Amino acid sequence: MFETEGVRDRAVESCRLERGLAEHLARHGEPAQRCSLAGNPHLDPDLVGLLAQDPDEKVRFVVATRADITEEQRAGIPIDFDPCRHYYALDWVMALHEDPGAMRRLAASSHPLVRRSVARARHLPADVIERLARDDDRVVQLFLAESCDDAPAAMLLRVWQWWTGSLTTPDRPHGHPNFPRRDLLRYVNDPNVRMRQLALDDPESTPELVETFSRDSNEEVRHRAASDPRLSPASAVRLLDDPHERVRYAAALHPRLPARVMIRLLRDADTAQTAARHPALPVPVMEQMLQRIQPPAPVTPGP
Repeated sequence: MFETEGVRDRAVESCRLERGLAEHLARHGEPAQRCSLAGNPHLDPDLVGLLAQDPDEKVRFVVATRADITEEQRAGIPIDFDPCRHYYALDWVMALHEDPGAMRRLAASSHPLVRRSVARARHLPADVIERLARDDDRVVQLFLAESCDDAPAAMLLRVWQWWTGSLTTPDRPHGHPNFPRRDLLRYVNDPNVRMRQLALDDPESTPELVETFSRDSNEEVRHRAASDPRLSPASAVRLLDDPHERVRYAAALHPRLPARVMIRLLRDADTAQTAARHPALPVPVMEQMLQRIQPPAPVTPGP
């Protein structure tokens, strides 16, 4: 039955194998088979220990992410962890997110993937937050910023300096409820452009600062100014000629853009598509545009 086509691969990974077969695969199976076997939840502990010393690093890596080994055992398994590679969170860690004791134990794990999976929890105990917020693996901090509502403000600022947001959580860390909103004017002259633009978020920032930032040497700061509703109409028009496309795009959607300029953008084939997204476009104008682009109704031939 094991040798039957289409059964063998699934069996190695998930079935309760006869002891002799499991031991044979652990010692003499192909690397791919041993890798699948390393994740089998029904494997005897001594065979798990055998695969933890496997010459193939991929096999050892799978063993190191098992739920049924101790953290001491996990720490003793030599693995090569590429911090830049994409890894999926461990399901068994995710299932323990509501268990404070488990989160404390796993947050101290030697395996970065275990700690990353802990950081995906919506809520965590304060001591776990403190530990993960200073983790040497910055992806742990990133996942904490993206997923955990308890992430601390200081760590969110650190992550902001190098992370602009993912497709799944485009507003984090900047949109996190704990992200600092006050005392940001201290960054107005910061050499780090990521920090400098935060000055516009301060409630005490002024329209004059928006104008200043609209002439900043860095396009990211100018883009932030072009997205600010306090920007003057004249500066919004000026930024339509910015050398960087995303600054021009933000300027074309600015709510204070003069109507005559919007008309010009709508009539230009290069800018019409962007201008058609403008939030201040009157409904009658949009209806008229739709009528113009609708294909003519087909003519019904006469009898």
